[in-house]
Amino acid sequence: MDMTIGCTRWAIAEGYIPGWSHGPAPELESHETCCILNAGERVANVRITIYFEDREPAGPYRLTVQPRRTRHLRFNELEDPEPIPRETPYASVIESDVPIVVQHTRLDSRQAENALMTTMAYACD
Repeated sequence: MDMTIGCTRWAIAEGYIPGWSHGPAPELESHETCCILNAGERVANVRITIYFEDREPAGPYRLTVQPRRTRHLRFNELEDPEPIPRETPYASVIESDVPIVVQHTRLDSRQAENALMTTMAYACD
């Protein structure tokens, strides 16, 4: 049974990777995460474009999510075509050739009392 759900374009209007962390890496390193669910029967070819306040966008960053799988991608780990700068506000658009579901999660460990936030990304189609 095909469980294809979601949309092919998502947006996360808010992003920020702190320049430092209080906890041990990688578990408690401050980060932003894009959680992607591909519940369908085909590989999802995903492109992420990063937008900034004062410069041209970065990307696309390319990745795949296998059928009937999830992938938790830390924005901190994106390197190609360039790392996402720390301590810089940004937004992201996530596009896929098949429907996916996207959730945004942030761990801010700049102080001993960690802050964890999660929300659904905005579905654009």
